[in-house]
Amino acid sequence: MSQANVKGRKTGLFVFLCIAAFIVVFIASMIIKVSYKSPEFKKYSVEWSDKIGTAYTDIAYGDKEANKFDIYVPADNTKETYGLVVYIHAGGFTTGDKSDDKAMLQWLCAKGYVAVGINYTLRDDAHPDASVYSQSMEIKSSIPAVVAEAEKLGYKLDRMAISGGSAGGTLAMLYAYRDAADSPIPVKMLFEAVGPSSFYPADWSIYGLDKSPEAAAGLFGTMAGTEITTDMLGTDAYEDAIKPISGYMWVTENSVPTVCAYGVYDKVCPFDSVKHLVKALEDNKVTHTYIELPHSGHALQNDDSLYLKYMQTVEEYLDTYMAK
Repeated sequence: MSQANVKGRKTGLFVFLCIAAFIVVFIASMIIKVSYKSPEFKKYSVEWSDKIGTAYTDIAYGDKEANKFDIYVPADNTKETYGLVVYIHAGGFTTGDKSDDKAMLQWLCAKGYVAVGINYTLRDDAHPDASVYSQSMEIKSSIPAVVAEAEKLGYKLDRMAISGGSAGGTLAMLYAYRDAADSPIPVKMLFEAVGPSSFYPADWSIYGLDKSPEAAAGLFGTMAGTEITTDMLGTDAYEDAIKPISGYMWVTENSVPTVCAYGVYDKVCPFDSVKHLVKALEDNKVTHTYIELPHSGHALQNDDSLYLKYMQTVEEYLDTYMAK
């Protein structure tokens, strides 16, 4: 076997192992919602009943098996219009389900919003071509169906917030910053936690991508759903290739108010990558609250008071920007 073939196989194996490691660690840390004992967190959950609202599940928005959403509508159906809050599930782009966020959706519905959880085609053995980009386009295609279904149920929507955690945070950012202009109803705000917003090898050193151009090109090409070669790294061609999945690149002075939270010890969504999002929000003077948890990782688990601040700020933004 030639040295070139041996080198090619070794490189391919390394890229595969790097991608596999990323997925395994992402899955292991995908749950953002941690069970807090503090009674202060009780206000962010409800005892669900038909006095609060009704849930309709597995409503189709497309032809693919995963193209389904759950919609929670308030018991009070007397208002002229309602706000929509979409919460997109976590799972490293490879696992997870809208039902994982039932408690969040129920709480949002209890606040009077039409709340929706959306599934998207996961990247797995059955769907090896799925990517962050294809998933973001499925989310984009789902919103008109969500609006139509709400109206069919008697709830006219005229404004929306989009949100999510981890992988769902990334997809929420892409809709809020990249696709808001095409939304059937105005997007008023975004809230998300620990969603990757940028993809530069130097910032993803925890996966060794700063030391292996081959692994970086392989992983980010897989996520972007396009071929990225090592000679593209650091060039305008690379910027163009990753822009469709890089939330921070779409931030402008017209971007929606944003609440976001990240853990300094995050080994899944590398903390070094957060700086690009924060800088973009600051440079464009976007109304935002960035909450940094100094003792926490991907699950935001070690800074209860700051996680509580995140939830309180989310509620404040909802009350301000989603008010009618």
